[in-house]
Amino acid sequence: MNQTVVSLKRNIEFDYAYNEAIKTLRTNLQFCGSNIKVIMFTSAMPDEGKSDISFNAAASLAQIGKKVLVIDADIRKSVLASRYHVDTEIVGLSQYLTGQRPLDEVIYPTKLSKLHVIFAGPYSPNPAELLEEDLFTRMLDKLRPQYDYIIIDTPPMANLIDGAIVARLCDGVVMVIESGAVSYRLEQKVKQQIENSGCRILGVVLNKVDIRSESYYGKYGKYAKYGKYGKYKKYDKYDHYGMYGGYNNAKDRGVISTQKTAPVTETISKKPPKLTKAELYQTEDLAKEVTAIINEEAGRKPE
Repeated sequence: MNQTVVSLKRNIEFDYAYNEAIKTLRTNLQFCGSNIKVIMFTSAMPDEGKSDISFNAAASLAQIGKKVLVIDADIRKSVLASRYHVDTEIVGLSQYLTGQRPLDEVIYPTKLSKLHVIFAGPYSPNPAELLEEDLFTRMLDKLRPQYDYIIIDTPPMANLIDGAIVARLCDGVVMVIESGAVSYRLEQKVKQQIENSGCRILGVVLNKVDIRSESYYGKYGKYAKYGKYGKYKKYDKYDHYGMYGGYNNAKDRGVISTQKTAPVTETISKKPPKLTKAELYQTEDLAKEVTAIINEEAGRKPE
């Protein structure tokens, strides 16, 4: 192993939600099984975030004591060294595959214990041919027993064959997809390429999702159509009957108050229509039913 310890720094603000998502990804990778050790990360197009996702997943695995090696196999257009501000002179994968450097010299330790990196190295005009060489296969065979996980970052697969070449040597593939940026047809093409290589698709990471947008919570949120209070939708027709209408107002549905009184003036914009005696009894029964359900949800005994 190279004796130069590499410092990798990323000048971005700490994001709690992103950090938790990476931990979830780490856990899911572990649940894939003990036989899943060599994992490839890829995407359909550039700038979908696969390099950041793959490196952070590797770093997260190292933080819990796993010995991890990151291989930057994007020899065409690597961003790892520049993005993480590596300020020392390094050699990389392309130099090993062309016979210029031995394997031990291209493996770098980092300041994060148990995390090692093989950088892509200088640009090569024929990266696909280099990755098809037996030297790359023998390298993975030699490194496999030395690490708990080997994470390989590959070029985008929409128009390049490099990822498919690497996939045939991996135990599994993780696809990184930028939310709302790539067509379904293109992703199906990438999926087919991976399947043709004979490699198992472990799953998909949906990246760059705006969790603050209304659409993110609107469909899957706790209080949405299929959420905890979705069953109250059948009471929509009674919206104009005062305090109980506030529970299913078209604008405020899902925000249910457990107070005995509600701001009626905010939920009624006009005088409600006069009810017949039958409708009045029906409304009173419905009010009791809704109140009982709300008390049950709140853990209160009915009055």
